[in-house]
Amino acid sequence: MLSRLTIKNYALIDNLDISFEGDLNVITGETGAGKSIVLGALGLILGQRAESKYFFNQQKKCVVEGFFSIADYNFKDFFAENDLDYEEETVLRREIALDGKSRAFINDTPVTLSVLKALGQQLIDIHAQHATLEISDIAFQLLVLDVMAEQQSAVANYRKTYQQYRRNQKAYQAKIDENEKAKADQDYFQYLYDELEGSLIQEEEQENLEKELNALSHAEEIKKNLYNANAQLNGFEEAALSKIKDALTQLHSIEHYDEEIAALASRLRSCQIELKDIAEELDSLEQKTNYDENRADTINERLSIIYGLQKKHRVNTSAELLAMQRDLLEKLNQILFADEELEQLAAQLKKEEQQLAQEAKAISAKRAKVIPEIEQKVAALLAEVGMPDAKLKIEQQTLASNGFDSNGADQIRFLFSANKGQSPNEIHKVASGGELSRLMLSIKSLIAQKTALPTIIFDEIDTGISGEVANRVGAILAELSKAMQVIAITHLPQMASKGKSHYFVHKVNEGETTYTRIKKLKDEERVLEIAKMLSGENPKESALQNARELLQN
Repeated sequence: MLSRLTIKNYALIDNLDISFEGDLNVITGETGAGKSIVLGALGLILGQRAESKYFFNQQKKCVVEGFFSIADYNFKDFFAENDLDYEEETVLRREIALDGKSRAFINDTPVTLSVLKALGQQLIDIHAQHATLEISDIAFQLLVLDVMAEQQSAVANYRKTYQQYRRNQKAYQAKIDENEKAKADQDYFQYLYDELEGSLIQEEEQENLEKELNALSHAEEIKKNLYNANAQLNGFEEAALSKIKDALTQLHSIEHYDEEIAALASRLRSCQIELKDIAEELDSLEQKTNYDENRADTINERLSIIYGLQKKHRVNTSAELLAMQRDLLEKLNQILFADEELEQLAAQLKKEEQQLAQEAKAISAKRAKVIPEIEQKVAALLAEVGMPDAKLKIEQQTLASNGFDSNGADQIRFLFSANKGQSPNEIHKVASGGELSRLMLSIKSLIAQKTALPTIIFDEIDTGISGEVANRVGAILAELSKAMQVIAITHLPQMASKGKSHYFVHKVNEGETTYTRIKKLKDEERVLEIAKMLSGENPKESALQNARELLQN
């Protein structure tokens, strides 16, 4: 329940702190005193739009805080899902800066407006004067049936399944479109693949061919330098190997005199062996190196094919061409097996349709079962508020064969008749403002018994009623407050007298500034306020006595 509300710098409120009780709280005050301002400020912490033009002081930010006692309600899952600290007294806060930007907090943790709104909708239901319009809203009508049938959880699960089904439908259609486009491109893909496969390109082939062509192009230079290098080692008397041979002859003659000389001679022999091997390989390479015009032509032709394919596919290497070839093969395989995949998707959709149809049928059956109970109970409540001949008629029609939507398989219409002999018709066509208010009160008081909503606020539910009817409406609100916190903004003394706690909203002038104030009335203050509501600003003793009698009843 809402235990406390603080408002700073909003409309005519500079600073306001109100504590509420857990039963029936009534708020009264003259028209324009600021009752709707309090409701508007409350709407801010429930996620409604904020505008800085409503600031009391345009130089300061607006801050609204609501303190909610939630120990008796199952909100722990919500807090866990949104990574919030759970507190038995939870604080919702909204701050609106001078530039109109706002920040939202739950227990001092910053949250998005959508999270604030999601929690607020579970804490408070505000029934304002314009809210009677929602009685003609299909979503509200279905909600009434599902609350009374106690199947909100089943409907929520059905909607999740339906949303997934719709996503799968879109994916299936996208797959069909993709498949049709792919089939249109199949011949082209096959041509490209065949061309690449027929080219027999190998990994790193381009790089190897370019190296070979480069060597062929410089064959004469390579052959000449190989020959000269070999000659320096072994080609004439002054060559390196000849010199080494002479050096070894000199060392052989003295190596038996000194071990170090013998070691040097051994090392020099190793060098001689290595140089002989190098000379032989140089000679071999020189003999094999020749310019082969035919081979160069062959390589150029092959590279021309590779370069042409690279240009065509906008790549730079043989490896990328092979990757392109594999990608084309994968596309062709997808096209070949697409029909089989579509059949599997269609079968899955059919299975989901059957499940949804079955769930929708079960939901419809429960709705149908509870309709007579709703009609009877609403009629009884309407009779209590002075409309003994009024009736609510609920029409339930099934959608086309095997048809269903996000709400199930039903088309629901609420029809209303206020008088005998009058055929039920669409509510907005036949109900007056006062009748709408009483009908909505009857419906909301009915579904409130089935919900765990902590608080419900009625903003001038007394529109269009007076006298004994107002007394009965007040009695219904009092009965409703036994199960939940009720806050009622009213102009009628009969309703105000039913409240366990009475708050008076009024304006005060301080200097050149007007402020909205609110205070909780004590017993004698309540008598005076209700007497004023009965007879005017200066009530006589008879009005005061009448007020006391109303408070005692």
